[in-house]
Amino acid sequence: MRLFISVFMTALVVYSVNAEEFVFKHKVGDKFKTISTSREDVFVNGEFLYGTKILNRMASEVTDMQNGVAVHKALFQLAEERDTEDGGSKSFQWTAEYDSVFGRDASGKITIASNYVMPTVRNVPVFPPRSINAGETWEDEGCEVHDLGPAFGVNQLSRLPFTAHYTFIGERDWRGKLCKAVSISYSLEYSPADFLEDAPLDLLGGASEKPLTPLYVRGESAQIMYWDAALGQPVGAEEQFKLEFKMSDGNIYEFRGKAEAEIIESSGMDKDAIADDILRGLSDEGVEGADVRVVEEGVKINLGDIMFEPDTAILLQGEEKKLEKIGALLRKYPARDILVGGHAARAGGTERSRQQLSQERAAVIAAYLIEQGVRSPDRIIARGYGSQNPIAGNDTESGRQKNRRVEITLLEN
Repeated sequence: MRLFISVFMTALVVYSVNAEEFVFKHKVGDKFKTISTSREDVFVNGEFLYGTKILNRMASEVTDMQNGVAVHKALFQLAEERDTEDGGSKSFQWTAEYDSVFGRDASGKITIASNYVMPTVRNVPVFPPRSINAGETWEDEGCEVHDLGPAFGVNQLSRLPFTAHYTFIGERDWRGKLCKAVSISYSLEYSPADFLEDAPLDLLGGASEKPLTPLYVRGESAQIMYWDAALGQPVGAEEQFKLEFKMSDGNIYEFRGKAEAEIIESSGMDKDAIADDILRGLSDEGVEGADVRVVEEGVKINLGDIMFEPDTAILLQGEEKKLEKIGALLRKYPARDILVGGHAARAGGTERSRQQLSQERAAVIAAYLIEQGVRSPDRIIARGYGSQNPIAGNDTESGRQKNRRVEITLLEN
């Protein structure tokens, strides 16, 4: 449920620091990715329901500057790893994807059209137009936006304004680097009349025929944000949060957790050179049936020759050796995140069953790459596409075989 980063303040190691002017310094062409992971427990009427890990991956590019406002074009990919009795799925499974375009000025204020769901938290952080001394506090207005369609079938977006309270702590270590640390906290308490807005059903992930109605929303967030003055942007954040919904079915749904995020400036990617290098590597290693091509997202490897037992996600004996060779090639590009996509042929069963099988096969490949240390779990997402993206006709067995495939994409951003 929680789709953004943000830990209640514990004992802080604070270093003295002169007054600092916090200014966003984005320019056209800047590319960033934000990787946030949250550990979340879900309760219904005070009873624990399940635990989950949520990955929110945002890739953004500054495409324009308009009167001092940086225009960001962004893609948000959400994935989940839910706790299970056998210890979990071992990889993040894709759950949703949102496009967004928004502007951010030098102070951090965001302008965004009402049809965009993401980012969930807006106008955090926002800084006053002056230098700030360590220990100094200020306030500014922010907003949370929630898409309640997937969880509750609500056919409206919830927009929850709040007043954020800021304190410039001073300097603090963030992953081996001294950064400017700012604490941020706010609380939420609203009834439906306060926050619900009309929104089209297709924006909300498919609302149910009998949607629930929220009777109230309560929540709180406490964050520590780490700021890189040279880059002119945050580089990380920690949060502890709680969000509670009472719905018209009489149940109270509560989401509690901790989250952490890292914001990384993306380096350029020579897609053609990487594609050629991987293709040569596959040939040298004797990996047959694989195809490599440049796509908008990065460099895609089609593992058409990776074989599973019929109608299952069980790899045939010996297929792991092929994956070992492919994993060795992927390790050469550690800065690039990975998307593993599973595809099915339109033959037999339902689209729902085909989508499920393609998701399971992608998850098997992703889990193997994680186990082999090719990437950490937060750097790889598994997604099933069902039979929606065929590369050949489904009227022949050879065409269907081509459509039954797993693809690994090295992402540019």
